[in-house]
Amino acid sequence: MDSFDAESSTKASAKHDGVDSHLGKCQKIKPLQVSVREDRPLDFWRIVYEGIVAGGTAGVVVEAALYPIDTIKTRLQAAHGGGKIVLKGLYSGLAGNLAGVLPASAIFIGVYEPTKQKLLRAFPDNLSAFAHLTAGALGGLASSLVRVPTEVVKQIMQTREFASAPSAVRVIIAREGFKGLYAGYGSFLLRDLPFDAMQFCIYEQLRIGYRLVAKRELKDHENAIIGAFAGAITGAITTPLDVIKTRLMVQGATKQYRSISHCVKNIVQEEGPAALMKGMGPRVLWIGIGGSIFFGILERTKQILADRHS
Repeated sequence: MDSFDAESSTKASAKHDGVDSHLGKCQKIKPLQVSVREDRPLDFWRIVYEGIVAGGTAGVVVEAALYPIDTIKTRLQAAHGGGKIVLKGLYSGLAGNLAGVLPASAIFIGVYEPTKQKLLRAFPDNLSAFAHLTAGALGGLASSLVRVPTEVVKQIMQTREFASAPSAVRVIIAREGFKGLYAGYGSFLLRDLPFDAMQFCIYEQLRIGYRLVAKRELKDHENAIIGAFAGAITGAITTPLDVIKTRLMVQGATKQYRSISHCVKNIVQEEGPAALMKGMGPRVLWIGIGGSIFFGILERTKQILADRHS
């Protein structure tokens, strides 16, 4: 009986060691799995906090680095017919714009990240694109309350109508009332909600695919390259929407365009359909480089915050 127990114990021990060995291998392989769902409890407020910090940091760095390209793009789109593009004052309005970009970017990622996490838990992996699209649109909608006034003031400054952001705000409110700061709000949503949803969906899906192929977590430069690719594609597709938004925002009290449809009709009739693609080169360059910097810094900042929390 003792001999049998010893033999059984030895076999059980070997079997147990085999299971432990197998589990150890599984644990080593687990980080390479590409499932977008998380088994750990969702720390909602930590995700919000990390999103706000990472989003604000990435947004400010990108805006400061690429502001001149954005200024050239705006002046190209605002010019009528063969209007001359002025290349002076390419940093006009930067300080005031950064004051709006910081909270806008923080709000966007602060809404996007927890929304994405909740939706990824609610839907199976094959619907992850839906989660990314929805989270991107909701993040854009929430941040639009800050982004639109910032964009209005920035673009008017870029066309050299005012010397400073505070003076631009005062004159806009005096001429058009508080609603003047939300000029082109409908066209902004028409452009930015699809843009935000598409850019973040393309970025997230490319990351999932890359991780599946590489069977490891992505490095900083790989996140940056994927971000550039996602930004450039989305920027090119949404250029006509950006032209319409720019025209509506910089028209001021003249009200040359009564609506989005009237703006499109007027541009096509007076300048031809090609005018709807004005500024595509600078836009694709700006958003492509911006996407590289933004997503690279975003992922790095999120990782630093996560490591500190751990």
